[in-house]
Amino acid sequence: MSHSLYAASVPVFRQLLGSLAAVLEKTEAYTLERRIEPDALLQARLFPDMFPLARQIQIATDFAKGAGARLAGVEPPRYEDGERTFTELQQRITRTLGFLDSLAPGDIDAGATRPITHGSGERARHFDTGAIYLTHFAMPQFCFHTTTAYAILRHNGVPIGKRDFIGSY
Repeated sequence: MSHSLYAASVPVFRQLLGSLAAVLEKTEAYTLERRIEPDALLQARLFPDMFPLARQIQIATDFAKGAGARLAGVEPPRYEDGERTFTELQQRITRTLGFLDSLAPGDIDAGATRPITHGSGERARHFDTGAIYLTHFAMPQFCFHTTTAYAILRHNGVPIGKRDFIGSY
């Protein structure tokens, strides 16, 4: 039995973005309960040369919507990357989930054999097929940034565990 690109991507994006939204809710409650300035966590990093939490979430949503769009053969929506609060990050996740819901599974599956280009100019990356793009670039990038967002929060004492990261499907 083979799986479609849709089955290998959109449900995973939905699951991890849903769990990320739930983790952000717990994080916001944690900041209120502990009287922590929200920006202390929104700008927290695992290491000085890494992106902060807010940027990790922005990049994760970019990879989810970008992968879905490129595989479906449509232009990815552009977001401004101006989110500065938990509410704004939640709205970004919601917009991304809504966009993913608008993509037809058959359109995403049709991208399996089509060449995909990510980025432009000198930074453009070319992939022979959508399947290679998804499995060797987009999905690992998405998982890296969602995992890093979770790790930043866990490192900073937010009471979350593996079940929070995995979420439900």
